[in-house]
Amino acid sequence: MLEAINLDCVRGERQLFHQLSFRLDAGECLLVQGQNGSGKTSLLRMLVGLTPPAGGAIHWQGKAIQTLGDEYRRQLLYCGHHLGLKDDLTPMENLMSSIALADESVTVDAAQLVLQKVGLRGREYLPVRALSQGQKRRVSLARLLLQKRRLWVLDEPLTALDTQASQWVTAEIDRHLSQGGIAVLTSHQDFSLARKIQHIRVGA
Repeated sequence: MLEAINLDCVRGERQLFHQLSFRLDAGECLLVQGQNGSGKTSLLRMLVGLTPPAGGAIHWQGKAIQTLGDEYRRQLLYCGHHLGLKDDLTPMENLMSSIALADESVTVDAAQLVLQKVGLRGREYLPVRALSQGQKRRVSLARLLLQKRRLWVLDEPLTALDTQASQWVTAEIDRHLSQGGIAVLTSHQDFSLARKIQHIRVGA
């Protein structure tokens, strides 16, 4: 369903990776590993269409993603390393805004239930600036429970999370895969799922 074919990544005069290829079908997960600066985030940005590869192609259901446009974007959920939250807004406002930007709708009650489920009970209406880094990441990851997308692309989803929150994230990824979804993620931390994980390493 998702296929990378001979991808090249160049930053300045440095080639980060060359002819990288993989294929993921429904229910499969890929863990991208490598040192800082090796091109992990660059690869994820290529997969979601934000950065063009220096060479090679990315296909979704057999078609190049650049030809699919919004049809492809409606299939994916991208949680980047930078959380994309507005500090002046509350977790509720940030979540409702991100869902609206994705051209979806959700009730306030449903959003509040999700924020409580991710451990933000009592903090739904505080300014995001008042939250810890781990709590901010929970706000960003709350979208996993609300946006129904086939492809999840997650950049360091466990960063700043405690053990309980990390277990919640891995359980949600397992649930997503069991329902036929696909996940691509990076992590510097130990990462295990009930389902088998493919591994790929970028950089030296």
